[in-house]
Amino acid sequence: MTQQIDVFGLKGKTAIITGGASGIGRATAQCLTRFGANVVIADIGEKQGQVTVEEIRNAGGEAQFVSCNVTKAEDCERAARMTQEWYGGIDILFNNAGVIRRKTVVELEEQDWDLVIDVSLKGAYLLSKYAIPVMAAGGGGSIINTGSGWGLKGGDQAAAYCAAKAGVVNLTKAMAIDFGKDNIRVNCVCPGDTDTPLLREEAVQLAVEEGAFLASSAVGRPLERIGTPQDIANAVLFLASDLSQWVSGSVLVVDGGGLA
Repeated sequence: MTQQIDVFGLKGKTAIITGGASGIGRATAQCLTRFGANVVIADIGEKQGQVTVEEIRNAGGEAQFVSCNVTKAEDCERAARMTQEWYGGIDILFNNAGVIRRKTVVELEEQDWDLVIDVSLKGAYLLSKYAIPVMAAGGGGSIINTGSGWGLKGGDQAAAYCAAKAGVVNLTKAMAIDFGKDNIRVNCVCPGDTDTPLLREEAVQLAVEEGAFLASSAVGRPLERIGTPQDIANAVLFLASDLSQWVSGSVLVVDGGGLA
């Protein structure tokens, strides 16, 4: 009989996932728990977050929800502290929360700029600030930040989003340099257009019919489709797992070949 080997090494490890109530975060929470990780969903959407927790528990996984606005230091500190209290440590942090405003710099109001930068970039900084000491004390871990294809190249009518995601890409590299000594790996996953509530909200912001917008998002991609949340979750699984033990400071583009 062939012996089954746990190549991912996630059993008993604990992950915090921001923006984990829906979309890519939800798919990743479900994915990591299937391979034995405990997951803490940190999100402002308490109702949907609790639904996701119940779905995971009903499937035999272990999950908790913590209300967390990633732009607020006190919320991020509490999320890290409660995770440590629930599970004894933090092994994986997926900084995934994000918002988008489809506007040029001329069209953007200052509060729109601040919101997009704060959720994606400041949020990654704040959760990392409070999670890293716990992670280091436990012997190390893996941090995955959600960037974007538009963090590597420009996009139209998305100035704040492009700026925020470009910042996330280079923040990833800086953190990888700073915390490698603590056995903490830091990587960035850069999705292309993925079928999430965020992408569908873009259609609303641009006043484009949803079906037409989703179809147009696949145009020009060699794999001829947009992504699914599970496509991105699979990439995060790799970066969180023991399969990527010598991967740090890297940017993994998951976009159906869109940037090829």
